[in-house]
Formats: sequence, C-alpha cells, structure tokens
Amino acid sequence: MLQYTARRLLSSIPVLIGILVVTFLLARLIPGDACHAILGEHATAAACERFDRANGLDRPITVQFVIYMGRMLQGDFGDSIRFSRPVSLILVERLPVTIELSLSALAIALVIGIPAGIVAAVRHNSSTDVATMVGANIGVSMPVFWLGLMLAYVFALLLKDTPFALPPSARLTAGMSAVPFYQVFGWQVVKGSSLEQFLEFFANLYIFNSILTSQWEVLGDAIKHLILPSVALSTIPASIIARITRSSLLEVLGLEYIRAARAKGMPERTVIFKHALRNALLPVVTVIGLQLGGLLGGAVLTETIFGLAGVGRILFEAITARDYPIIQAFTVVIAVGYVTVNLIVDLSYTFLDPRLRLT
Repeated sequence: MLQYTARRLLSSIPVLIGILVVTFLLARLIPGDACHAILGEHATAAACERFDRANGLDRPITVQFVIYMGRMLQGDFGDSIRFSRPVSLILVERLPVTIELSLSALAIALVIGIPAGIVAAVRHNSSTDVATMVGANIGVSMPVFWLGLMLAYVFALLLKDTPFALPPSARLTAGMSAVPFYQVFGWQVVKGSSLEQFLEFFANLYIFNSILTSQWEVLGDAIKHLILPSVALSTIPASIIARITRSSLLEVLGLEYIRAARAKGMPERTVIFKHALRNALLPVVTVIGLQLGGLLGGAVLTETIFGLAGVGRILFEAITARDYPIIQAFTVVIAVGYVTVNLIVDLSYTFLDPRLRLT
C-alpha cells in the first residue's frame, strides 16, 4: 500500500508541473494585458511600461517562469497585481470558503443521491423508479444560477417572517465573528508568520473552528448561511450520483452470485446492502471524486449569487484582471485538490474490492 501511494504521488508531480506550465502560458496568451485591465483602457505607454517593470512583466516569459517556479518551490506565490497583497494571504482567506461550501454540497449530494439510486434500482421500472429518474434529470438540467436565485427569493423574501427564513448571502450575520481557535487556546503566534497563516487557514473554516472552540452560536449561524448555497450547488452532483448508483446497482443485481444468494433464502436487505451495494460502489466512488474536484474549482456562480468570497469567484475576477499570480496559484491549488481526491478514490478501491490489493 505504501509503495502504491508513493508511486501515485511521484506520478502526480509531472502532472502538476504540466498544469503549471500550461496555466502560465495560457494566462499570458489571453487577449489584453494586465496593465490595461487594471489601470484602464486609456493607460499610456509610459504608465504601462512602469507597471510592467514594477510587476516583473517586462522580462522574457521564460525568465518569468523560472523566477515563479523558484518562488513557488519555496512556498512563495508572489504578490497579487490587482490587490498588491501576498497571494498566500488571499489563499488563506478564500480557499476555506470554497472547501466548506464544496464539502457541504457533496454531503447533501451523497445523502440524497445514493439512497435515491438504491431505491430506484431496487424498484426497477416502477413508478418510484420513474419519479426518481425524472427528478434526477430535472436536477442535472437545472441551471445553478436560476436555482440559487429562486432559493434566495423564497427563503429570504417570501419566508422572511417565518421560522423557515434563511440568509441569502455572506458567511455570518453582520456583527458576528468567529474567534480563531489558536487565540481561544492562548497560543503565542508571531504576527505575519507562516505558522499564523497556517493556523488562520483552519480558523477560517468556520464550522470546524466553532466546534473546536465550542462557539455554538457562531456554528448555528454559519450553518444557516451555508444551507442555501450548499443546496443549490448539490443538485447536479446529487442527480449524477443517483443515476450512476442506480445503473451500477442494477448491473450487479443481475449477476449470478446475487441470484445464488437469493436462492439460499437470504433476506433481500442483506442481499442488497451486504453483497450487491459494496461491489456497485466502485463507479460511484469514482464519480464522487470527480464531483468533489469539480466543486472545488467550479463554484463561481454559486459564490457570486450568495456573496461568498471563495476560490471560484476570485479566480474569475483574476482572469478578467489578468492577475497572473492569483491565476497560477489558485490553479495549482485546485490541481493539487484533484490529485489528492483521485489518490483517495484509488485507495478506497482496495477497501471496497479486496482483489485490487493484489495489484
């Protein structure tokens, strides 16, 4: 197992380097330049020359790439051209938002998608099966931006004076703040140090931070603010997971060993959940991994609608402003997320199917 994990980690290094090279080149091949995107269309040639010199954009592209790789290997993603702040600080602020939103959306998708797929497969060709698949088709076809706006309209406006009202934007109610866990525990951390940034990253995961420090009021408020965007973001993954679960389980239920188990008089519940479902989960786990990776990098519409300052939103703004350091740093982070998720999925195969442990 350790050798397999090490091989997968080593094989992912060329992938990450390739992604970094492609991102570095494509960001600079986009029509336009950072100077006019940030200073405006009427920026003079002299102003753009000073701008490029100040941000190191006047050097040959190969020199820029070598400098950037050297910095990144030291954990330095450079400074944002647009915000004039270290990109690492922006990562600490923005990445936890997307992680929290993506994991919440995936949790809802799993709770809805897997049971729906199982019920549809067990009651194949029944009205329940048809209704479930119609619902899945609607869910996968429904635009996220429309669903998000409708959810905000219903729960924030129509139901605003009822117990079912939910906030339509932000992560916490105005005036409420979450005290970082390292401050609650009285840890002495040097201001601006790498350790502080590391701890602040986890502190910005409000649900984790609130549970760790028993800030229950903050926890409840954070969950309330997360419900609408998570539901909006979970509809497509839930629909895809339901359809894959149904088709995979139907295929397994038609195999010889399932018929043999039924012939022995085993209870149907035991046949489905102990014998069939475990083998049917292999393609489902693959889809779950792909959906999680997609959620980490593709939540821009949901974050924009619900006013969440996450990865997708700032990455879109950085591409528009030609903020190369942010584009490169966040793309690398998303790529690392994909590689990590794929590694976890591959390792989970060995637990679902013991035969794979021999390879």
